[in-house]
Amino acid sequence: MPVTGAQASVGPFEANDTGGIIAWSPQAQRHARAMAREHCARYGKLARITSVYARYGQYIGFACRFPRGRGRVILRARY
Repeated sequence: MPVTGAQASVGPFEANDTGGIIAWSPQAQRHARAMAREHCARYGKLARITSVYARYGQYIGFACRFPRGRGRVILRARY
């Protein structure tokens, strides 16, 4: 089966420190949480699945977030 331009532009897994996408397949859907969790753990963050489009050629989106109370810096001005 030939690969179209839209399918060839993104691999089965693309991500950075803020989140990413996983190409949808029945097998990927079964393992998406574990894949996202493992990826986000590299940055000390938790993974959250944000979207699932359950069709071939579509993606499972996820976000990497710091746990509550961690990762925020509060700057206070001194006068």
